Parts: sequence; C-alpha cells; structure tokens
Amino acid sequence: MTLGGGYLLPSREGTQIAAIGLGITMKANGKTTRDAYSLFEYAVPAHTDGPPPHLHTREDESFICLAGRLDCFLGGEKFTIGMGDYLYLPRDVVHTFRNSTDEEARVISVVSPAGLEGYYQALAELPPGPRDIGKIKQIMADFGLQLQLPPEVS
Repeated sequence: MTLGGGYLLPSREGTQIAAIGLGITMKANGKTTRDAYSLFEYAVPAHTDGPPPHLHTREDESFICLAGRLDCFLGGEKFTIGMGDYLYLPRDVVHTFRNSTDEEARVISVVSPAGLEGYYQALAELPPGPRDIGKIKQIMADFGLQLQLPPEVS
C-alpha cells in the first residue's frame, strides 16, 4: 500500500528470497531507500542454523528480534537474543546465529548501506541440489562477504 510517497508492508509481506534456508522477506532495498539501507524480515525455523560464520566488509547489520530466540556468535562471544532485543553487527566482525529452540524465531534485519539483497538473489539463483562451496565463496567475494569456517571445516 502506498502512503504519502512511502509504502506499508504487513508482517511477512514483501519480496520472498529463497537463499540460505531461512524465510527471507525483503521489505526494502537500495532502489527504495536511495541505497541507504536494505531491510529484511527473517523467519528462522526451529532447530535451524543461520549462515556459516562470516563477515561483511561493506555493510553493518542490525537485528531486532520480533519473536522467539536466537543463539548468536559475534566477534568471539556467544549469547542469546529474545523478543525485543536489538543486536548491532558491525562490518569486519565474524558472526552467525542459530535457532536452537522448538519455536520459529523472527528477526528484522537492517543492513546499511544497501546491497545485501543482490547477494541473496545471487544465492537464490544457484541450481537446486548440493551447493558448490567454491561457487558460494565466489558469490560472497563478489558482494564483500568472507566465509570464516574453522580450519577443520574449510
């Protein structure tokens, strides 16, 4: 719905992006915010890992937990966020998250500046089936992200 030059999107409405095993709903992107930020609503199913440990070199992220709980890893520290909590994830700091509970978690993610939507779209366009880690690392590099797997996994 358009409102005085802006727009309204109810919860879970927007552009769905099937990229990293989560429900990702893009609410705003660079085109709609003059490249200031992107905004996503993540639905993280019960007992689901988020992305592998990684860092962003181009943008900062913020999470606001709408429902449920997420176990987070940020810069070497582990902690849990719950409904109403705000988490700032600065660029160049390794992070990831996981929903270890029996309930879905929902998070609003603001990414500034905009651009992460291109990364998600590139991942969504990969063919179905087993993921080629080399291809994923290339896509990450194209968007200024770096995978930070432990040595025994990489």
